[in-house]
Amino acid sequence: MNDKIKFELEFVVQSSPQMLYQYLSTPSGLSEWFADNVNSRGEIFTFIWDGSEEEAKLLKRKSDEFVKFAWAENDDNSFFEMKIIVDEITKDVSLFITDFADEDEVDEAKMLWENQVSDLKQVLGSK
Repeated sequence: MNDKIKFELEFVVQSSPQMLYQYLSTPSGLSEWFADNVNSRGEIFTFIWDGSEEEAKLLKRKSDEFVKFAWAENDDNSFFEMKIIVDEITKDVSLFITDFADEDEVDEAKMLWENQVSDLKQVLGSK
């Protein structure tokens, strides 16, 4: 199996860290922008898109700061993380995405995140 390439994206989001965190860490919040539906049982989250399901394990989370998941079917060390960073001076809130993709799928994965975060911004009423 090919090693996956790690990539990071940053998006400025006009939202409080507390509100943003709810959309990153709860099944109801994630189902508003990330997937068609999301269910959780303990640390296992089931993401549903167009009838197909993907399971991810919640590896770590810190309230109002970040969530980190690993897809259940991955046998490598890849994960995806959504981190909230607040600029101390300007108080701007940024969403940092860390994810992994196969080398030939990095651009596609980045575009997918850009579309998803665009949906998130719409839900939040952010520009």
